Amino acid sequence: MNIEYIAILFVLTTFGFLLSGFPVAFVLSGTSLIFAYFGIIFDVFDYSYLLAFPNRVYGIMVNQNLLAVPLFIFMGSVLEKTDIAENLLKSMNQLYKNSSSGLGISVIIVGTLMAASTGIVGASVVTLGLLSLPVMLKNGYPPSLACGTICASGTLGQIIPPSLVLILLADVLSSAYQQAQLNAGIFSPDTITIGDLFAGAIIPGLLLPILYIFYIKSKKIKINKNNDKGINETNSANLLKSILPPFILIFLVLGSIIFGIATPSEAAAVGAAGSLSIAFLKGKFTKNILEKTSRETIKITSMVFMILLGATLFSLVFRGFEGELLIHNLLVEIPSDKYTSLLIVLILMFFLGFILDFIEIIFIVIPLFGPTLFSLGFDPIWIGILIAMVLQTSFLTPPFGFSLFYLRGVTPKNISTSEIYNGVYPFIGIQILVIIIIYQFPSMTTFLPEFLFG
Repeated sequence: MNIEYIAILFVLTTFGFLLSGFPVAFVLSGTSLIFAYFGIIFDVFDYSYLLAFPNRVYGIMVNQNLLAVPLFIFMGSVLEKTDIAENLLKSMNQLYKNSSSGLGISVIIVGTLMAASTGIVGASVVTLGLLSLPVMLKNGYPPSLACGTICASGTLGQIIPPSLVLILLADVLSSAYQQAQLNAGIFSPDTITIGDLFAGAIIPGLLLPILYIFYIKSKKIKINKNNDKGINETNSANLLKSILPPFILIFLVLGSIIFGIATPSEAAAVGAAGSLSIAFLKGKFTKNILEKTSRETIKITSMVFMILLGATLFSLVFRGFEGELLIHNLLVEIPSDKYTSLLIVLILMFFLGFILDFIEIIFIVIPLFGPTLFSLGFDPIWIGILIAMVLQTSFLTPPFGFSLFYLRGVTPKNISTSEIYNGVYPFIGIQILVIIIIYQFPSMTTFLPEFLFG
């Protein structure tokens, strides 16, 4: 049996078990060990690949960039529990309360600020849905438009720094980029940092909400001024008080990374301390919040690192069955140019986003395809932002988009699932438009990193 067929069977078996609902980390490591065991028995797998695993684990544990993961998760979890979204919505809407599109614009702006401060997509969609959906419906917004605005705004945390997607992408892309250079005989390879991806995501991350706002402004909504209650019950003096703390925190965290003042892990520590300070100033700092956020942080961080370890073993075994060579041959020998190969990989990731979490896609797919893409000469920052945008779009796309499930869980029963789907289609169109713009103009993602870091 051709060893490359074993690599294909290995991947298909792994994805089959992933769809069964078993924990991802154990599926990755379990199927890898089983295939490696039988590969050794039938003398089609080199045992030395498994001997490399302890060194890979050590490399993960001492990776300074990955130290930022639990700290950013902790920061987002604390901010989520300090009612920052509710206060921002009330204050922002005060500016637009007499405008037909004011509520929608408020939701988009708050979604953007939440993305830049918490970066937790599920929490953002649920929070915006609970707080703003009833008020938008009372004020004359069609259910589809209200749901679409909330879903799209809550999903901005996938692309706007300090997105967990970008943090994990930076490490995996850097490894794939270095592997491609080593394969090409470059033994002092360049690397990709979290700061590079953060800087590369700023322009696309800001373009999306701007286009969302233009779309909302184009809709003629008849507001019901008799329902000008609830979320509007605030005064303009609260605006500065609501916006200033998260804005300062965003500036300290992202600014310190982008301008080279602090490493990502140091900036994440500042963010964690800053989120606790905001909780204290708002009178929300309690032992209960600290316990909940700490437990949540430990749980999510453990899940991320267990998946990372399983994906590392998966990658080694796949390479041992010459899977990397198989993928390289498939992409390089496609009867077209290298951009067709890139398009195929992006489309594959888009559809995988329906059935797999972004963490699984990052840790499984990118190590398989990344080295080959980079060997074709693609810029790693550009590739990273394209991947992040594609994953964000898959979060919105019916029928399996994760953001749709989050919103469905908090919407009234009288709003049908089809109305939620219809609401997100225009925003999906905007997403695809931005992806096309980035695809055609890579400098949108590479200009800031080159300007800031050289």
